[in-house]
Amino acid sequence: MVPRARVVCILTPYAEFLMLRFALSLFAAIVLCAPVAGAQTAERAALTLDGAKAIAAAAESEAVQNNWQVVIAIVDAHGELVYLQKADNVQQGSLDIAIAKARTSARLRRPTKALQDAVEGGRTVIMAMPGVLPLEGGVPITVDGRVIGAVGVSGVTSAQDAQIATAGIRAVFP
Repeated sequence: MVPRARVVCILTPYAEFLMLRFALSLFAAIVLCAPVAGAQTAERAALTLDGAKAIAAAAESEAVQNNWQVVIAIVDAHGELVYLQKADNVQQGSLDIAIAKARTSARLRRPTKALQDAVEGGRTVIMAMPGVLPLEGGVPITVDGRVIGAVGVSGVTSAQDAQIATAGIRAVFP
């Protein structure tokens, strides 16, 4: 059997100083940056499927009370569809319109009525914005000043669509 060679590492005082400095720097980075890492994330209210269903139920109640056949679309803060409800005899085109109203409202964080008013006031450039439908009936869902989603309704007049959307939101988020 061949004897194994032993390696012994002798550090100079300067090398020991560098290793200690590195260890302390690493420790300081971990300790001091931990609060910063926490600052990179935030807890926010989010629209759940149950919340969307509750809004839709209240909006449907408003529509039924007035004998209106509508589509109710509910999207999250990014404009992605969370829930869609269609009355039996509603016109087919109302599906796309309700979704577009909800997406427009969520992504631009305002009621679509504001965009309709701007277009009627001469700001026709809004019509060129991709994916934007400046037609009343899209209403944002706001919690603690933050838009967490939107409701879009289509099937009756635009003012009636907005009335239905607002009734649904107010029933769940007074």
